Amino acid sequence: MSSCPAVAPVAVRPRARLSHPVAFTAVAVIFVLFMAASSVPSPLYVVYQQEWGFSSMTLTAVFAVYVLGLIVSLLVVGALSDHIGRRPVLAAAIVGEAVSLVLFLVAGDVSALFAARVVQGVATGAAMSVLGATLVDLNPPHAPGRAGVISSVAPTSGLALGALGCGALVQFAPAPTHLVYALLLAGMVVALLLTAGLPETSARRPGALASLTPRLGVPARLRPDLFALLPILLSSWALGGLYLSLGPSVAAGLFGLTNHLVGGLVVTLLCGTGALTSLALRTAPVGMVLQAGAVLLAAGLGASLAGVLTDTVTLAVAGTLVSGVGFGASALASFGTLARLAAPGERGELFAVVYVIAYLAFSVPAVIAGFAATSAGLRSTAIVYGFAVAGLAVIAVIAQSVRAARR
Repeated sequence: MSSCPAVAPVAVRPRARLSHPVAFTAVAVIFVLFMAASSVPSPLYVVYQQEWGFSSMTLTAVFAVYVLGLIVSLLVVGALSDHIGRRPVLAAAIVGEAVSLVLFLVAGDVSALFAARVVQGVATGAAMSVLGATLVDLNPPHAPGRAGVISSVAPTSGLALGALGCGALVQFAPAPTHLVYALLLAGMVVALLLTAGLPETSARRPGALASLTPRLGVPARLRPDLFALLPILLSSWALGGLYLSLGPSVAAGLFGLTNHLVGGLVVTLLCGTGALTSLALRTAPVGMVLQAGAVLLAAGLGASLAGVLTDTVTLAVAGTLVSGVGFGASALASFGTLARLAAPGERGELFAVVYVIAYLAFSVPAVIAGFAATSAGLRSTAIVYGFAVAGLAVIAVIAQSVRAARR
């Protein structure tokens, strides 16, 4: 009998993973991409209104369902990545975002727009907490504050890029309600490929199903710091909600600036300035940045309100730029503080809580303002909203002064 030659075992190479520095950069890029996608509909709302003939109240409802989906997602899956790993949750979020972009592409009426925004909100909520936690996991040891900087820069820069890019495409490119979503869909495909190469940074541990029960849990040792940050979180994100929901409408309705690129610039002036501020102040003492952020938010809002009251565009723009500096400083110091304090097993849930607070402040006042604008008028609504947020900013100044004095 002939014998078969022995076959040497073939070594199976483990799937190649991105190095930690490259993975950190990839996660930051994906974060920016998600936030850009979330702000893209803002300059398009005016186009949708013209094409489909719906009211400002309907527009506000479209804005509201996005935030509702986002908050529910944060509450349900915010801590899931602490149990099953970061990569599976992020991959699922990217797939969900891609589905929402396809819905935007085929949308032909308001009902399709509602469906797209709900799915987008769920996907964005799932992504935000896991992206924030992954950045902290991959943070370079030689730069302990870098994850906090990126966690504050990525949302603001993404919002700015999405609004500005969409405004430019709507004004100058063909198929304004389709091209931008096709480009974002291609970006999500790339993001999914990058996610497949990320190293897993969170070990599996039991309790995944239990973690899906909606709850807001913050470890007792972190609560004093979170409570001290509440006024600045509320004022800065409420300001962001004002600009993303009503900003383009205020520019067109009160100042007569109907160019779609200008509508995108309204959001970019606030968020882009915020992103640049976060980068510029990344090495400054956190206490000083928090205090300065609160003061600049209040001062910028005061100038913007004066511009609205006097119909002075330059004053409103100057106020927006000052508010943007305060917005960026507030985000930098808030997320930087929490990123340094949270332990690895606490990060997913803690970032979920912070984003729930932020998006409640971002959405609830904006939704109320949208309904009020229908009955009371855009000018009166913008003025009352501005004064309310300025009041919160003043409270934030006082809170940070008291916190600094106690320390």
